Amino acid sequence: MSGMSRIVKTITNVAFPFVMIYGLYIIARGHLIPGGGFQGGVVVASSLAMVLVAYGSIWIVGKVKEKNLSVLESLGAICFIGLGFIGVILILFYSSFEGSFLKNFLIGQDTIPIFNEIGKGISNINTAGIIPLMNFSVGMIVIAGLFVILLVMAYATRIKEGK
Repeated sequence: MSGMSRIVKTITNVAFPFVMIYGLYIIARGHLIPGGGFQGGVVVASSLAMVLVAYGSIWIVGKVKEKNLSVLESLGAICFIGLGFIGVILILFYSSFEGSFLKNFLIGQDTIPIFNEIGKGISNINTAGIIPLMNFSVGMIVIAGLFVILLVMAYATRIKEGK
């Protein structure tokens, strides 16, 4: 896949930030609106696919290394598993918790006493517990995984064509 015309690149440059921000919005608001980490991750990956089509796979391979995408995907998985263990860890320190793996906890002013001083005068901001953090973890996994798949397919097509 080689780069497209100047018009396609210009439209991509204009549309890319809006599609990217919309995908991140879907990830961030996934606990309140239909969507979440997977859906938002697909939207962000599709914006990256738009850049891939406009500029070509050779240009993208020069800018984005597959190792960095692998690190992003692994970091998302580690964060998701780490958030899952919060329920297990909190039961060790606070006997009032009935913890289990992937249990949603509202960590606020009433849960951990130190938040009483930090959150004075602030309403309970964290009303969704760890779900938004899990959405971001899943979003990182989906963005990196889907973009690696698209990148490998585009690059393999380019090699097969002999260009």
